[in-house]
Amino acid sequence: MYEYRILKQLAKYSGARKDFHVPGHKAKGDFKVKFPIAPIDVTELEWSDNLACPTGVIAEAQNDLAGIVGAKKSYILTDGSSSGVLAMLYAASKSGNKIIVPRNCHQSVWNACRLFGVEPVIVQGDSKGGILTPASPETIEKLIVNDINISGMIATSPDYYGVISPLKEYREILKKHQRFLFVDGAHGAHLAFEEGKAGYAGLYADAWVDGAHKSLPTLTQGALLNVNDDSLIELIEEGLSFFRTTSPSYPVMASVEYGYKYIADNPELYARAKAAALTMQKEKKLSLYPSDDWTKAAVDCEPYGVSSKSIVEILTKKGIYPELDDGRYIVFYFSPMTTIGDVGDLKKSLLSAFANKKIAKTYKPRPAIPQCARTYSFLYALKRPSEWVELEQAVGRMCALNAGLTPPCIPVVAAGEMITEAHIAILKSGATFGTLDGKIKVVKK
Repeated sequence: MYEYRILKQLAKYSGARKDFHVPGHKAKGDFKVKFPIAPIDVTELEWSDNLACPTGVIAEAQNDLAGIVGAKKSYILTDGSSSGVLAMLYAASKSGNKIIVPRNCHQSVWNACRLFGVEPVIVQGDSKGGILTPASPETIEKLIVNDINISGMIATSPDYYGVISPLKEYREILKKHQRFLFVDGAHGAHLAFEEGKAGYAGLYADAWVDGAHKSLPTLTQGALLNVNDDSLIELIEEGLSFFRTTSPSYPVMASVEYGYKYIADNPELYARAKAAALTMQKEKKLSLYPSDDWTKAAVDCEPYGVSSKSIVEILTKKGIYPELDDGRYIVFYFSPMTTIGDVGDLKKSLLSAFANKKIAKTYKPRPAIPQCARTYSFLYALKRPSEWVELEQAVGRMCALNAGLTPPCIPVVAAGEMITEAHIAILKSGATFGTLDGKIKVVKK
């Protein structure tokens, strides 16, 4: 059984006086009543260690976690996966001024490219059931062979819909050409506990980030950055010194350690939750996207001719809230803490909602994301003088700011790409990001 080192230390000193150091709530009065976690919400003290330069319980906890996930070094994050992505891209920027970026990468990847002056070489796979699939390994190799300035690739695996990238093949290609493989595994921390770690980024990546809070019993914003290539460690640590907060939450830190160790100590929970989740796939009356990841259940509304929004409205009245609704798929997230009762309630509620005759024939097809012809670079477009124009007037213009539908915030058109009528049709079909009052930002002529 693992020892919860950080939590144990916090509990040991929970009764200590907190009158003369931050945080300001001092674990007193009404705050302590409203927030019972207050006594273990502390700062860097003689006994609590320091996340920025750990030598005590935090260092020990990180070493334990590295052993669990199979990393040479692991770093607890209290700022979510984004700070880990920024640290990885900072390291990547030191070995090349370009990086291969799948279109479905998280906003933090695009932000990092902008911050570090790294050109994203955008790749896009085919579409399966209306969802983007990973780019083929052949596409990746072709790009690398033809451009020595590409430092490597960052893959999103699994994505919001549970699609796992061909990381083994990516790794073989990148290693052959001496490039790095980085993985944003924000939605895949639980895969460290799959048999043989199947699908887990840590089997193949030089560095990867786990969004522990998304699929393990961990507080929101708790994540873990892991490194397996010694040459990256110094740069990763330098990047973390820039992007992690200097006032990390000790409860969040303790919960990251707890999340991994609790599941490692209780594998039966993982097995039971997975078995329960897989009963969704076996329900013949429900149409689900063929996800690679059991914790993602993407229910397809198209075969039923029913509006996903209408289904969500019915579910939320029953207290059931999905992770996202993209207009076709309603995605539900499970975790090792999910029970067979939870899944049973969801199936029953979904079947009842789909049987509601009042919402029959309300489905509207969602436009597919087209392949884009890149004429100019992402960084070039961001630096050029720009203006906001009506969506209808943007056809044939160069995009100056990533824009797409939300959720799940995949750029339909990225900075530097030429805007087409297909792009405009998608941007007019639902809630968007990167647009403003029906306008989109374009490079001035």
